[in-house]
Amino acid sequence: MRKGRLLGFSLVAALLVPMVTVAQQQATTNYQSIVIEDFDDPAESRWIVEGGKFIAEGFPRVSHVRTFPQALYRREPEGRELRSLGVQAAFTRRGYNFLEFIPVREDDEGETVPRGIPIPGRVRFIDMWVWGSNFDYYMDIHLRDYRGMVHVIKLGDIRYAGWRNLRVQIPTWIPQDAPYIAELRAGEFASDQRGLELVKIVLWTRPQERVNGFFVYLDEIKVETDLYRSPFDGEDLREPGFVQELWAEGEGM
Repeated sequence: MRKGRLLGFSLVAALLVPMVTVAQQQATTNYQSIVIEDFDDPAESRWIVEGGKFIAEGFPRVSHVRTFPQALYRREPEGRELRSLGVQAAFTRRGYNFLEFIPVREDDEGETVPRGIPIPGRVRFIDMWVWGSNFDYYMDIHLRDYRGMVHVIKLGDIRYAGWRNLRVQIPTWIPQDAPYIAELRAGEFASDQRGLELVKIVLWTRPQERVNGFFVYLDEIKVETDLYRSPFDGEDLREPGFVQELWAEGEGM
């Protein structure tokens, strides 16, 4: 009888060992906080701000201004000029008006075009500093996944005075990994971990609130992201740069 019990225990233990190993592998993480935009360099940190249908004439006005949250820095570090993205805006009537904060770049023809800001790893949280002046407004962020789908996430209300850090968790149903380790998409190499891109930030006014003139400032967009990637034999063949070099060497054979 005792021998049968021991045999049963051994069988259960043998079945549990692989399950524990898999769970340990899945639980491995490498979370890091990374600033993806600090607005300090106007030449490198190019943004445009566009207003909705009822934006007042002459607005919005946009500038990289010399101000920052004191919760981040008590004083400006020596040799560094801290800035934030400042906006003055007004609308001609109340309602669900909006301002779109869009990162941009210059293309090969010299035209200004939108640029998504890549987010490394698998992002868990995204946060940013927003200065509010107690208007009843709120903000959204737009994130694009590797399939090209854009997800809108509410960042938070800005009905408060001064600088405040707004933080939101990224829903787990937003895909941040492709099912294939390496593939060709539109003729270009793509690996499994493609991450999300920050497409734009949107400020919304509520219908009951005044819109005849206000200020808002943005600073330091940061993510908490998991940079861990499961190792395997031949993992370097999922890295775009390495694969490009390999195939360039093999051409003409």
